[in-house]
Amino acid sequence: QVQLVDSGGGLVQAGGSLRLSCAASGGTFINYNMAWFRQAPGKEREFVGRISRGGSSTAYADSVKGRFTISRDNAKNTVYLQMNSLKPEDTAAYYCAASTGWTTRSYEYIYWGQGTQVTVSA
Repeated sequence: QVQLVDSGGGLVQAGGSLRLSCAASGGTFINYNMAWFRQAPGKEREFVGRISRGGSSTAYADSVKGRFTISRDNAKNTVYLQMNSLKPEDTAAYYCAASTGWTTRSYEYIYWGQGTQVTVSA
């Protein structure tokens, strides 16, 4: 059983930056590919980005490509989401998730963080 704790959200102006963190415990972190998803009010949860077990491969949604960077520190059992050039449409609750597969489908992720709110003002 893996527990994930998301942190780092907040209120930021458009064009600003935030770094989200997701700390894992209770399992073997390197066994899992990790991802970030987000969900805005009234919308479905959407894939943001993913990173492979060793950190060598990443993939992003088109909406964040070039602005967001996902990374992980396996020694610290932590995955990060660096968000730059934030836009109001990035406003959402952000969730990290763990999967044994390499996928963008949320239902294939086994473990989830509790979410951290990101609000971008215009």
